[in-house]
Amino acid sequence: LQKSLSEIFGADKYSRARKEVLTYMFSRPMQMALYFCTGVLKDETLFHHYALNVPLYTHFTSPIRRYADIVVHRLLCASLGARSPIKMEKEAIQKQADHCNDRKMASKRVQELSADLFFSVFVRVRP
Repeated sequence: LQKSLSEIFGADKYSRARKEVLTYMFSRPMQMALYFCTGVLKDETLFHHYALNVPLYTHFTSPIRRYADIVVHRLLCASLGARSPIKMEKEAIQKQADHCNDRKMASKRVQELSADLFFSVFVRVRP
């Protein structure tokens, strides 16, 4: 697939734009990761990371980027004994995770619409 896409991109002034749009369009159908509180899920197979093939997985980036990452950092620190336990019920943590998922989905949808608009304009002005 990568070889085919590289041939399609070409080497003209629009090649980079084509690469970005097509790569994005091919990755769009992939299932988006969701935040969840492990305490509300009974089935540990749901903690599995398909691509990495590991049974238990958590993902986070620098806590300056997203609120969900701050929550994950705090929970991991508490579980390792590096800070006091979080004084929240698991249902409240799941409610925050649901809110973060909703905001992430909304952001993804805006990104998709923006890409669709760019692609439409690109196709319209391209001879």
